[in-house]
Amino acid sequence: MRVVVAEDLALLRDGLIRLLEAHGFEVVAAVGTGPELLRALLDQRPDVAVVDVRLPPTHTDEGLRAALAARAEVPGLPVLVLSQYVERLYARELLADGRGGIGYLLKDRVSDVGDFVEAVRRVAGGGTALDPTVVAKLLDNRERVLPLDRLTAREREVLAHMAQGRSNAAIGTALFITEKAVAKHTNNIFAKLDLQSSEDDNRRVLAVLAYLGA
Repeated sequence: MRVVVAEDLALLRDGLIRLLEAHGFEVVAAVGTGPELLRALLDQRPDVAVVDVRLPPTHTDEGLRAALAARAEVPGLPVLVLSQYVERLYARELLADGRGGIGYLLKDRVSDVGDFVEAVRRVAGGGTALDPTVVAKLLDNRERVLPLDRLTAREREVLAHMAQGRSNAAIGTALFITEKAVAKHTNNIFAKLDLQSSEDDNRRVLAVLAYLGA
């Protein structure tokens, strides 16, 4: 069974390689960055990938994003995430396509080598292996961060006036701030709501719709 390992800590990466090889796996690539992981997954097309969430260059969610990008190119590519924390947004996205071949285990809860190896085999076979803590996090709506929750109090005020159909000049007058400041807040709103500039979409209208929907 061919495996790609992605872990930026050299000692842990070497330990994973030795453990997997001792149980009959063939580690075809062992990488330490997000871009290297994506290349290895697309080049090697492994039976399963064991991936850390935080990889260089950003040390945030490079591993998960690389895994998602690879699964977009190779649907159903089995991925077992091995992480120190739960990244709910990407975990949901990994599970959303319903194809299986997904695992998400927390490093500090993997205490049994046999259970870990079985999880790798299960994911490679198209099944799922989820830590109970991960499941609890995904089901806990109280911890879900909605796009509007990213806005500051002032940005919410600007968006509320925007929903009333007011121009930037009118919003500035109502809030006693300059029109330039309103434009800055508006751009921040677009960015935080993930509304990219497009010739086909009116971001102001889309922002208002998001506000009304919430």
